[in-house]
Amino acid sequence: MPDQPSKTMDEVIRQDGRYPHEAYEFLHEGLASAVKAVHGQPLPQTPEEASKRQTHVTGKQLCLALRDLAQERWGMLARTVLAQWNIHATVDFGSMVYLLIKHKYMRKTEEDSLDDFRGVYDFDSAFDDADHFELTE
Repeated sequence: MPDQPSKTMDEVIRQDGRYPHEAYEFLHEGLASAVKAVHGQPLPQTPEEASKRQTHVTGKQLCLALRDLAQERWGMLARTVLAQWNIHATVDFGSMVYLLIKHKYMRKTEEDSLDDFRGVYDFDSAFDDADHFELTE
């Protein structure tokens, strides 16, 4: 079948080498969060279920869900954790998504582009620790 991946997802991630497996697990969790926020339903568990309902989210929606998940999970350490995974900007999320699209683990619409992930937010501002604390006398 031409629509089937030719390599396992682990092989694709390992051969690409830019981001570790944990980063892709985080991406999947963020995708599940974005789909639930946008469509009110969890990610489909089977291809048949996926073909029966809309689950598409935009690059911006995914990036915002990933930001919120990182802040919730790691708080002030979010930027540090992401940097350890070689994720320094929202376009890195897009690079991960487009690698999975290329190998048929994700799909895109005609309107989708890697550019949808560029500059969604600045990591310094999104994960800035300084304004979480206020000193009072």
